[in-house]
Amino acid sequence: MQQIDMHSAEFQAEFEKTWSFVKKVNKQFGFVQNPNEEVNEGVAMGLARNKLIYGKRFCPCFMVNGKTKEEQKAANNRICPCKPALEKEIPEDGLCHCGIFCTPEYAASQTKHDEIEEAVHTHSKGLTKEQAETLLNEEQLDGDELEALIEARNLGMVDFTLLDVREFMEFQMGHIVGTDALVPTSQFYAKIEEHNDKKNKNIIVYCHTGSRSFQVQHAMKSLGFEQVGNLRPGIIGYPGETQRG
Repeated sequence: MQQIDMHSAEFQAEFEKTWSFVKKVNKQFGFVQNPNEEVNEGVAMGLARNKLIYGKRFCPCFMVNGKTKEEQKAANNRICPCKPALEKEIPEDGLCHCGIFCTPEYAASQTKHDEIEEAVHTHSKGLTKEQAETLLNEEQLDGDELEALIEARNLGMVDFTLLDVREFMEFQMGHIVGTDALVPTSQFYAKIEEHNDKKNKNIIVYCHTGSRSFQVQHAMKSLGFEQVGNLRPGIIGYPGETQRG
């Protein structure tokens, strides 16, 4: 395999050509760059590398099959912008497999998501009302995100029900301050009926590690609960206040 020196004049020249190619694709199809510049740079470098090695901008996210040009053509390797990305990935997911080409809608949504992530992980108690509302609709939440949402709820910015789905003994040993009710997994179908009036409301569930609550999340959806979030790491990954009893 040919080794490429990324600091060489040859590579830098091809890298510049690759960026011109990327801009041309964006203009032709109405795409925009991924808000994450590291994604864009990494993919562009891979495209430039493949162009120097193979003579074509094969997708850097997939192996290039075939030793000769004929074998590579017969192997139907992805050449950027590849057919699967144009026909399926970008229309359905908002971005290509590598992530360098995005729809404007996806890029705007991702930018908003990144701003929320920065807010909750840099200073978890600092969400705007709009950011809190957006975060509340995420299906999987980490500890910082739930702590930020509880803060936002205390400030009257959002509303949701927080359910502990562990067993009573576990709840007594320690639960998240702000928990609204206990719905033990062992009694799930009987206890969840007490919350049938919340099927169109936001609910967040948690357990010890996030495993039981993940199962409960999907069971609730099958019962018609529309918006159920799960504390992904469970209470062991929650940095906020807990209490016994």
